[in-house]
Amino acid sequence: MRKSSAKPSNVKPSDAKLTGLFLDMLAAEQGAGPNTLDAYRRDLTDFSEFLTRAGHSFVDAETQTLRDYLGDLDARGFKSSSVARRLSAMRHLFRFLLNERIRTEDPAAILSGPKRGRGLPKVLSISDVDRMLRRAKEMSEAADASPSQRLRALRLYCLLEVLYATGLRVSELVSLPRTAAKRDARMIVVRGKGDKERLVPLNEASRQAMADYLGATEASKGEKKGSLAATKWLFPSFGESGHLTRQHFARDLKELAVASGLQARLVSPHVLRHAFASHLLHNGADLRIVQTLLGHTDISTTQIYTHVVEERLKSLVRDLHPLAEK
Repeated sequence: MRKSSAKPSNVKPSDAKLTGLFLDMLAAEQGAGPNTLDAYRRDLTDFSEFLTRAGHSFVDAETQTLRDYLGDLDARGFKSSSVARRLSAMRHLFRFLLNERIRTEDPAAILSGPKRGRGLPKVLSISDVDRMLRRAKEMSEAADASPSQRLRALRLYCLLEVLYATGLRVSELVSLPRTAAKRDARMIVVRGKGDKERLVPLNEASRQAMADYLGATEASKGEKKGSLAATKWLFPSFGESGHLTRQHFARDLKELAVASGLQARLVSPHVLRHAFASHLLHNGADLRIVQTLLGHTDISTTQIYTHVVEERLKSLVRDLHPLAEK
């Protein structure tokens, strides 16, 4: 816990100012990324608006007011998982305010969150993923496609191959550097949550997909083959981030799902990340290896996939045990 020499003040800082200080702390001390900070900002802004209507602020809110807010979320139809996330944000905020001596007590300390079961992740079957890969490959090789259509199809095929080969988070995938497509690269260095780096292996299909896509982008720009001078991103765009957005990729993926005969609602970048993990475990991979590949800090996060291991063990006993019923 961080210690501060700040002294209590009679002037109450605004909720907006305290939110800013709290987010600065998360970024500086915990390495929170933009997406995490945006989520905290949205949750705390909604909480602050409720407190304002109730005549309170972060500085003087009491436990009962926090309970009233959680009840308000429930009345607005928030899922238990969303309520639990808001409560987590409140707890982090008030611990920060207590540590900074802006408050003398923590009104969230005795609050209990909603009971929630951890649902199993949606998973595509191996045949579903194969259908999408085949369809993406066909689109990238269509003879009647224009150069721009072919380039977009090659990009989608490359994104899909790399995602299924590595299980990257979508934010990690779209922000891959152009150097990840090196011809002889067997591993790529991925910068994940908390700015932590990990090594992730590539298979032959993903390396070839990156090489084909990179070659097409260079040819379309009239660059000398192998030049990396144009942009540092493997999947560049004209947006503010400089690379393809998560939302853009998600839309393209849903369109591909429909073209492959699958329901769009069942397919997303995160579902493919789950497919990567589940298919590895189904084929005998160790849970801790999968944890490392996914970039999970805590094994408990990876344990949502244990149902895959359990089913595999049951089938092994059923099929191989000498006393199993035939």
